[in-house]
Amino acid sequence: MEASVLSAVSVSILAMSVIFIVLTILILTIQLLVKLIPYEAPPPAPQRQKAVASGDQDDHVAAITATLAMHMGKSPNDFRITNISQR
Repeated sequence: MEASVLSAVSVSILAMSVIFIVLTILILTIQLLVKLIPYEAPPPAPQRQKAVASGDQDDHVAAITATLAMHMGKSPNDFRITNISQR
């Protein structure tokens, strides 16, 4: 029984040594790569402007009006959309 405990301890020590050696190699490799290839932040993306052309807005209002009229069962001439806000 002593032989199996002694061999189990030696295998555990060997396994832990291999793990720490591999981790040390990985850490050194990463540090070397950081020094050789420094990180460069990508340039900021240009901001998009949500400018809606007048014709597009008129089309949107017409589509919304038609949809509401159909849903409410009324004529599109019975009501008028005056303000559309985007959130």
